[in-house]
Amino acid sequence: MTVKIKDLPIEERPYEKLINNGVYSLTNEELIAILIKNGTKKYSAKELSSIILSELNNISELKNINYNNLTKIEGIGIKKSCVLLAAIELGKRITNYNRGIVNRKLNSSKLVFEYYRNLLIDAKQEHFYCVYLDNSKRIIHEKLLFIGTINYSVVHPREIFKEAYFYSASAIICVHNHPSDNLCPSIEDIKLTKNLISIGNLLGIKVIDHLIIGKNNYYSFLENGDI
Repeated sequence: MTVKIKDLPIEERPYEKLINNGVYSLTNEELIAILIKNGTKKYSAKELSSIILSELNNISELKNINYNNLTKIEGIGIKKSCVLLAAIELGKRITNYNRGIVNRKLNSSKLVFEYYRNLLIDAKQEHFYCVYLDNSKRIIHEKLLFIGTINYSVVHPREIFKEAYFYSASAIICVHNHPSDNLCPSIEDIKLTKNLISIGNLLGIKVIDHLIIGKNNYYSFLENGDI
């Protein structure tokens, strides 16, 4: 027989447990039950949660679950799937943001993309960041330098390289987003990148890459042979 959450003793109900004992007191099953909210005629919300968890080897695999996986489960429809996926994605973004990028060793342009994608995904204007690295390509600083349409007159090399000298950086990576999601470099993007490379070569501070960030992909001047 299906036991509905409202039929449980008050102290065992997920909402009440959260309020009285804190969110950390809830089991994985109870956390998911709160998210999916309602059960079905056949299963309670807690039973549906158990079914979802039974599809996984461990809770960490929940981050890889997708819409098709969820909707194959009896009782998990469009709304429940969307709520779960939204909660999982929000958790990923919080984790990535809190982890930060400073002190991480740069192994690929994709690492930079993954960090700034989450940071800029809802930005309505262009944001121009510089990432500063030491000799071993470890990130020692990042700074948002400009907001607005990126062009040569707005993005002044003086501000970019002043920070590089202050932090004794050996190299820099430039990053900006295209809210339109069109990753093709503009004429201004190309002019700016060439100018920064030339100045960097004179100052002994190498411009390693310039990334244009979109919602799901990026354009790397380095990976495309433009640097």
